[in-house]
Amino acid sequence: MNIDSIKNGYVIDHITAGCGMQLYNLLGLDELDCTVAIIKNVSSKRMGKKDIIKIDANISVNLDIIGFVDPGATVNYIKDSKLIDKKNLALPTKLTNVLKCKNPRCITSVEQELPHVFTLTDKENKVYRCLYCETQAK
Repeated sequence: MNIDSIKNGYVIDHITAGCGMQLYNLLGLDELDCTVAIIKNVSSKRMGKKDIIKIDANISVNLDIIGFVDPGATVNYIKDSKLIDKKNLALPTKLTNVLKCKNPRCITSVEQELPHVFTLTDKENKVYRCLYCETQAK
């Protein structure tokens, strides 16, 4: 299999095997008019198997979404076909408009223009709660 190199864009690497499509959908990569490659179940010495996403465009990528889905992932910034920066991610302490509150009595159910904000309350168990009503995200 031959996947072209990236000229200017991002490589999201070290994604837990099977999480690549979830990231693809949450990041809205299907709406882009550029080359996007999703490589699933790649052999990895460190992880056994992993997924990789390559985006050949200088776009804004929401690191909080990537950190939420897979805090062990890395984001490599590519410019002129060279690696210029690498970011290791962690669980974000706050998520905005990534999750939606399921509580029908939450203010976000009535006030549609309010952002859905969740805060990390238990890092070990990856528990997020709604900022407004404290309902746990599922």
